Amino acid sequence: MLKTVKTMPAVRGRRKRGASVYQKKLEEDIRCPLEYGLKIFGGKWKSRVICVLYSRKTLRYSELRGEMYNITDAVLASTLKEMISDGIVCRTSYNEIPPRVEYSLTAKGETTVPILQSICQWAGHYHKDVGDYRISICRKCDHRD
Repeated sequence: MLKTVKTMPAVRGRRKRGASVYQKKLEEDIRCPLEYGLKIFGGKWKSRVICVLYSRKTLRYSELRGEMYNITDAVLASTLKEMISDGIVCRTSYNEIPPRVEYSLTAKGETTVPILQSICQWAGHYHKDVGDYRISICRKCDHRD
């Protein structure tokens, strides 16, 4: 004899608008100051954001995106959120119509600039050992080849 069993449909929880689906599997495990520093200003986009904001002081989102060339809106927004939570970038919003938001480096963010300039100078000196391509003059950190 066959039994029919009614099953309840799976109820999906609603997630908040803009909430990320991605959840980290492991907690951050920073074991030395270098790892912390690389978390703060490492990666492809964070160092560029720092250099652009340092050279231009204060920028609106669209101006910053224009300076960054080939970054997507999602990646830039995510990068800025991380940098704001790390205390590197300051977000100032003005109660105006249309809304205006500006980004600038905090005092903590400005302290990363000499470090990035040193890395840029080091890379400018040693990049010739890596390949045939030529790195152009950096307009943001005063690197000269």
